[in-house]
Amino acid sequence: MDEIIQKISSCIEYGKINRASPYPPGMKDQDGAYELTRQALDRGISPSEILESGMIPAMEIVGNKFSRNEIFVPQMLMSAKAMNAAMEHIKPFFISGEAKRKGVFVIGTVAGDLHDIGKNLVAMMIEGGGWEVIDLGVDVKPDKFKDSIRQYPGCFVGLSALLTTTMENMKITVKELKEQYPHIKVLIGGAPVTDDFRQKIGADFYSPDPQGAVKYLNTNRVLQ
Repeated sequence: MDEIIQKISSCIEYGKINRASPYPPGMKDQDGAYELTRQALDRGISPSEILESGMIPAMEIVGNKFSRNEIFVPQMLMSAKAMNAAMEHIKPFFISGEAKRKGVFVIGTVAGDLHDIGKNLVAMMIEGGGWEVIDLGVDVKPDKFKDSIRQYPGCFVGLSALLTTTMENMKITVKELKEQYPHIKVLIGGAPVTDDFRQKIGADFYSPDPQGAVKYLNTNRVLQ
């Protein structure tokens, strides 16, 4: 692997956003993901290679560490911020078509629920996995999800809920989406959500952590 791609990967894994960032202490005053990605592109390294060889593997490492409780939400957020900093240079190539996304993932917190930390973590991890993420925000009613499904044919949908009182709205949303789009794959998550609940409401996948969702999408994208 090119040395600069390895450096980008390390910056994302350990949360080094840019040169000005003091975190992590051991990488203080060094170039971060932002500067290194720009340098890699200037050297002629393709955006796809940076993404596939540097950024995606780094976020996979972060996700697996989080799953094993080796790191926690603050460290994951720093890694996600570093990934987003690098992505600033990569996104124009997606728009031009020079770099390709794996697919589209639409995500939102269900109607009546205003919590977004968990949703945001999942969205950042999935974007770091090479997907285009359409974040609908919080308090999202079923019709808004339906509009996005029409706009992005073949997309996957993620529903988040943090309150037991809004799990009923998650059930309603899944029912409406499946009635209108029987083949759509719906992923659900949130603190009170379980796999038993997933089975009861007819959703396709549940994971207690973001990396599980990334793995599911990567495995099923060719089947959608």
